[in-house]
Amino acid sequence: MAFSSSSSPVPRRAGGGRDGVHLKERGLSSPRSRGIRSLPDVCPKEPTGEGRGLHNGPSVVAEHDRWTVYSSKVNLPAALNDPRLAKRESDFFTKTWGLDFTEMEVMPSFHLPNISREQFGPYSQEMTQRERIHERCKTICPNKDDVDAVSSITTNHDKSRAELEQVPKIFMRPEFALEDPATFNMVLPWSHFHSAGGKSRDVASSKLLQEKLSHYLDVVEVSIARQISLRSEAFFHAMSSQHELQDRLQETQQAVAILRGRTDAMDRVMCQGPLRALRIALTRNNCVKLHNKLKLMAAVHQTQPTVQLLLSTSEFVGALELIATTKEVLQQELQGIHSFRHLGSQLCELEKLIDKMMVEDFSMYARSDLNRNLKEETQVLEKGRLESLVFGLLRQRKLDFLDIYSDEMITAAKAIVSQCVAERVVHIEEIDTEVIFKLADQMRLMTFPQWFELLENIFETFLLFLQRIKDTLNVIRNVVLQVLSSNHKNRLLAETSSAPVGQDISQEKLALQGEAELAYLTHEGLFISDALNEAQQQRQQESGVAGQDQHSAAGSRFQQNRTETAAEGDSSSGISEISAGREHSFISGENPMPTDMELNRVINNLQELLYVASDVSHDRCVKVLTARAKDGSLERLSSAEFVSLSQAVETFVRDTEDLCGRRSVSLRGALQSQANRFVNRFHEERKTKLSLLLDNERWKQADVPAEFQDLVNSIADGKISLPERKVSGAEDRKPADFLLVDGQKYAVVGTVLLLIRIFLEYCQCVNDIPSITTDMLTRLSDLFKHFNSRSCQLVLGAGALQVVGLKTITTKNLALASRCLQLVVHYIPIIRAHFETKLQPKQFSVLRHFDHIMKDYNDHIAEISAKLVAIMDSLFEKFLSKYEVKAPMPSACFRNICKQMAKMHEAIFDLLPEEQTQMLFLRINACFKMHLKRQLARLGVSNDGGPQHGLVVVDVAFYTENILALKSLERLDLNMAEIWEQKR
Repeated sequence: MAFSSSSSPVPRRAGGGRDGVHLKERGLSSPRSRGIRSLPDVCPKEPTGEGRGLHNGPSVVAEHDRWTVYSSKVNLPAALNDPRLAKRESDFFTKTWGLDFTEMEVMPSFHLPNISREQFGPYSQEMTQRERIHERCKTICPNKDDVDAVSSITTNHDKSRAELEQVPKIFMRPEFALEDPATFNMVLPWSHFHSAGGKSRDVASSKLLQEKLSHYLDVVEVSIARQISLRSEAFFHAMSSQHELQDRLQETQQAVAILRGRTDAMDRVMCQGPLRALRIALTRNNCVKLHNKLKLMAAVHQTQPTVQLLLSTSEFVGALELIATTKEVLQQELQGIHSFRHLGSQLCELEKLIDKMMVEDFSMYARSDLNRNLKEETQVLEKGRLESLVFGLLRQRKLDFLDIYSDEMITAAKAIVSQCVAERVVHIEEIDTEVIFKLADQMRLMTFPQWFELLENIFETFLLFLQRIKDTLNVIRNVVLQVLSSNHKNRLLAETSSAPVGQDISQEKLALQGEAELAYLTHEGLFISDALNEAQQQRQQESGVAGQDQHSAAGSRFQQNRTETAAEGDSSSGISEISAGREHSFISGENPMPTDMELNRVINNLQELLYVASDVSHDRCVKVLTARAKDGSLERLSSAEFVSLSQAVETFVRDTEDLCGRRSVSLRGALQSQANRFVNRFHEERKTKLSLLLDNERWKQADVPAEFQDLVNSIADGKISLPERKVSGAEDRKPADFLLVDGQKYAVVGTVLLLIRIFLEYCQCVNDIPSITTDMLTRLSDLFKHFNSRSCQLVLGAGALQVVGLKTITTKNLALASRCLQLVVHYIPIIRAHFETKLQPKQFSVLRHFDHIMKDYNDHIAEISAKLVAIMDSLFEKFLSKYEVKAPMPSACFRNICKQMAKMHEAIFDLLPEEQTQMLFLRINACFKMHLKRQLARLGVSNDGGPQHGLVVVDVAFYTENILALKSLERLDLNMAEIWEQKR
């Protein structure tokens, strides 16, 4: 139930009664309303007069009808009682301009300082105590008016609430709607009208229902009027704000009218003329663009003749760049031009033709470069032409051009061997080339010096061949690296252009672009001044025509280049244009150059191609080596010849490895195969020689020539190799009786001296041919084993009796054999250390052969010593078994024993060192004491001081005196007391 727009009362109490009639009050204000605090005026009215107002300004409102209260769209009670508002807004005239009004944030004024909370700190501290005292007093003594007002409001509120509770709850529901049949039946129960009471009963019921609904209406209206009376102050405040707002709107209308007039004058005076100038300038720019487009069409029309001119000078890159630029211009700048509809396909066919021409030209270049004279022409053939070809092939992504070079390289390598053999055979009269056609047969007919000279010539030629290939590939690599660098600079320029645009950045970009252009053209060596002019023109274009896009700039550059080429018409201008085209292609990044990954793959392929060249050279040399070795001639070489061959091959392999950076194995493998055959023959010859020497050895002490003493001295100095043969002087040194090794004398046989020279020959071969170290070690260990086993058979096994015809194997033979074995044992660790320096760490396991040999030799030496002891042991058993204790003394048995001991000492004293002699006689003395003790026990003689004991003491003293009288045995402890049985 809402009031209409004509009945919007502002209620007040008449007569002060609680149930008084609410009347309208016009132009009157209650004296009580002055004491009530009103809401703040959100639109205060500015004072009039004194020239401060805007009375003379234009007004927007004045141009329309004057606003009255009847122009309002919403009545006041509906605005005050809007149920959609969460709370009552006191300033709804400024905040609720409608349902679609949104509250905006007011920007702070720049003329007012920012006030912070800290600036109120002193005031807050000062007023805190006063506020506490005020709150305490207010709590103790409340205001009487406030108490009365609160009690009155509470009473009125309770009464209003009691009255409102009489109204049924159905009227208060948000979903209340009489259109709903159920709600309508509940509000108007028709059952009362159709009851059995008749018509009079129905009329009474309807009146009763009407009175009840009227009562409900009165209760609601009274409640609404009460609420309006409570908000009367807010209403009057809103009305005063509304009047002030109307005054301000009128002033604003006047100000807007003045502003409109001034704006119209500004448009007439300041805008129309400049806009006309801008339109004229735009028209002029359009005419310039049209003129440039026509010049661009004229330049494109001359593309095909210019391409033919460039192809005639082999400038493939320039032609390709011109075609690419023309195609780009056709697709972007001149798209849809009818006269150029066939030019695109013609340019594509021309580009395919250039691709074929570049491939054929590169093949011809590779063939002529690899087949020219290697010794006289060492420089790269036509470096500029090669760079141009490589740039063009990379430009077209023809990345398989290295396969062409590889095929030509293999063909040239085959021709090198044939040419070297033909040149060498011409100077050999013994070979008739008309009868012997095959190169292998011609090489086998050569002597070793002739063939070796041919091989060295082939090695030298192949080194020059590889050097030429490396130089050519380096030129290609430099071109690829330059393209990589160009791509990197393109990325830098792209990143710079994507950054925030500024003058410093644009200047840096221009400087970087100019530097890249200059670097590229310096590499090419063509017309640096043209590059500088091009860069300057690009700067002028970029600064002068700021409104043009990138495609227009590219078209202008193309047109300028084409105009200069057409004007000059000579080859120099064509090359200049090509350089500019290359520069633009590599720097601007608008070309279809290969990616960094593809370029890196090309660089890897260049290195692999160099490796292939090294392998091909080695394979051709292997053919030469195997052709010579087919009839076994390399196996019959002397050691010096094979060493020279091995050194030449090793030198060539090392030079190619340094040149190409890769260790090829084919030539080394072929040499290793020949070396294995050479080692077999080398070993068999020396083993056979050693066997013959051993079979003819009589095991007598030999004189030591000075040559062998020098050989041993060189080993002592750390040189495990054969010394150079010295020319014998006028005074030859006499042979010595002993071989001096590290201060010790060694009595040796002639076979051992030759054995020393033989194993030095093995070591020398290892020095000269490191690749046969393991084979030589195996053969040398076999040689040592053969010497050990054969000498054991001849001496200990008494084989020399049948082989040489010796009557017996004497103790001197045994001692001499032992000393020879000791000399060999002395050199085995030295030889082992020498071989260890030549082996790889993974090959050290083969050194165990030397450990086994050392054990076998030491066992052999121990067996010889045991044999010497066994000889004396048998003599002691023979003599002492017949020993009897009786006069005369010393007995004959002891005389014979001392005689045999002296002979033994005489035989071995000069052969064995003093320490070994003493150890040997200690062992012999132990055997003597054992047999004497056994014999005395058998005879029943004991150390009881009897006559027999005295006789035995005399014999033992004689034995002791004779033994100690021998050289180097003076201090020997015989301990003869052990011959007597210990008393229990």
